[in-house]
Amino acid sequence: MSAVAEAPAGCAAPAAAKGEAPLVLLLSAAHPPDDIRVVRKEGAALAAAGWRVRHLAPGDGAPAPVAGVAIETFARRPGWAGRLRALPALARRAAASGAAVIHASEPDAWAAALLAGRRCGARVVLDVHEHYPSRLDARLPAPLRPLARAALRLACRLAGRAADAVVVAKDGLAGDFAGAARIVAVRNYAAPAAVAPRRHAPGPLMLVHAGAMGRSRGWPVLLEAMARLPATDRLRLIGRFTDGSEPAFLARAAALGLTARIDRLPWLPHPEAMARLAEADIALVLFQPGEENHRLALPHKLFDAMQAGLPVIAPGFATEVAGIIRAAGCGVLVDSADPAAIAAAVEDLRDAARRAALGAAGRQAAATRFGWAGEAARLAALYRDLAPAGR
Repeated sequence: MSAVAEAPAGCAAPAAAKGEAPLVLLLSAAHPPDDIRVVRKEGAALAAAGWRVRHLAPGDGAPAPVAGVAIETFARRPGWAGRLRALPALARRAAASGAAVIHASEPDAWAAALLAGRRCGARVVLDVHEHYPSRLDARLPAPLRPLARAALRLACRLAGRAADAVVVAKDGLAGDFAGAARIVAVRNYAAPAAVAPRRHAPGPLMLVHAGAMGRSRGWPVLLEAMARLPATDRLRLIGRFTDGSEPAFLARAAALGLTARIDRLPWLPHPEAMARLAEADIALVLFQPGEENHRLALPHKLFDAMQAGLPVIAPGFATEVAGIIRAAGCGVLVDSADPAAIAAAVEDLRDAARRAALGAAGRQAAATRFGWAGEAARLAALYRDLAPAGR
């Protein structure tokens, strides 16, 4: 493992050796080494279009390349304190990489990329995945939230103006970067996945929730909804609890008599997760209201479910998700804070023919209108302007 603290202090010029394509450094302060968006979508698209691509991310060991992207890891302490302490050395590491473009994926990585770019002349792209001005809402009393949002929005605008381009993962994020030299939407749409779609048949239902789970992702209302459904219906969770609420989840499931009806799978490599997803009947996206990032969410699990041929139950308030489900005709929108509404939506989807029709519509939409190919082409077009790769 290569530790950030051991990064060289020198500065490599952002130029490729003769006959070698320019290097793009994907810089992450928190994303995992094989992150779906950063590596398997954006990095893979740039590598396929002719750039050399490397991902520098927290982790250990020397991972094998992923989708044509070289992986380099660094050690850091956990939490925000660890991330902030790692920032100066991360900037030095990026400056010494010889990258023509540094593509950074979180606010602290943006800062490191801007410092490195100023030092070595590399172009800088900020990749925006979330609505950052609202990130502190849950931690602050209501009277302070407008002031915090204004300060964070100003920081976003200043960072955007200092960068060469801003890439946004969903349309609702662009407004916070007014004045940036260039804003490009590279939406978090569906990358092709080799998965056999679900063959829907009559019988008891398996509901599935994939990805991070927590209170704000809806497990309290999900358990209450499950308690209203027939005892033959089951729930499958694929992923991790990310807010420390797993013991409370298990206790509530036991109190409701649901323990034996719940299958819990850990985080799985994406191909395996897709296979387990496609064994279910209905996919769940249950973001809870009250967070701006939930309203603007565009999660991988939505497109995974569509590609697996599953109808999706999702929140009507989530602008991006709801718009896709309406356009694709692939699911049911509900009040995700209401267990009765969720249970009613499950009953609405108990008919196998209806599930099959919605699943087929979602699969078709994920391969066409909401497929990754157009987004990859837009990202490559940006990079042809920033650092031409020869094709």
